[in-house]
Amino acid sequence: MHSLFNSIFTTNFGFSILRVTTPILFAALGALISDRAGIVNIGLEGIMLFSALAGVLGSAYSHSVIIGLLSAMITGMVIAGILGYFTLHFKTDVILGGIAVNLFADGGSVFLLYLFTHDKGTSASLPSKVVPSLKLPLIDQIPVVGKIISGHNILTYVSILSVIAIYYLLKKTSLGLRIRSVGENPNAAQSVGISVMKVQYIAIILSGLLAGLGGAYMSMGYVSWFSRNMTAGRGWIALAAEAVGRGTTLGTALASLLFGAADALANTLQVLKVPEQLVSTVPYIATIIGLMFYAIKETNKKKIQE
Repeated sequence: MHSLFNSIFTTNFGFSILRVTTPILFAALGALISDRAGIVNIGLEGIMLFSALAGVLGSAYSHSVIIGLLSAMITGMVIAGILGYFTLHFKTDVILGGIAVNLFADGGSVFLLYLFTHDKGTSASLPSKVVPSLKLPLIDQIPVVGKIISGHNILTYVSILSVIAIYYLLKKTSLGLRIRSVGENPNAAQSVGISVMKVQYIAIILSGLLAGLGGAYMSMGYVSWFSRNMTAGRGWIALAAEAVGRGTTLGTALASLLFGAADALANTLQVLKVPEQLVSTVPYIATIIGLMFYAIKETNKKKIQE
């Protein structure tokens, strides 16, 4: 127990929290945008997985980090767009459609990996690129805080800036107003000339873009290769973070940070040689507890309203 406390109350642990929160935060913000438009993107896990692979392949064959990132982002947008097309045009159940994307990604990503590398495990044979880290001038000189905040992968800082950008989008722009109005009352929005389908398309494609960045971080920032099922449930955790955050930008960001802390704790326990089977359950236990508190709070709220 003493070793655990010594490991947690360190700048390295704080640094690790921000590091592992990044993919969850990207995906959670994606879940937030689509949810505010009234369409739940259950396919975040699959989108992240395909985007992670696309980032590796794009950077390896182009020898460019930027091309790799663009490949991941475009892949996320395309898959989200396809999900939106089937949901909005063919009226496919959005939950079943999202689950189909996740199941397809689980096997499809391995098939594509084998197609390009002849390996079903990892893409280690590909000379893929890594998004560089960035030391923040002046901030890195601040005691304690500098060691926690400075030196992260560029995508980590992009995820933090994305929180501000999404808040501004939803609260201060006409598009954000339309997204919120469509999600709250699509009939009223349509009555004033807003194209509900168009707004929902935009929202789910933006959701795919953010999830694509989360996937890119997994294979071009968190590690430097792609492996089977490397997202390890982070798309589902992101959905939980958005739910616990009660559909608000700040709440979603804080919930993502909470789940990131649980993930970082799991990594710390692994270093301390705690049984792997127990360690792997920590992030998911935190997710279940978070959703439990959210459900209790919502139930009490409904009782008060009644």
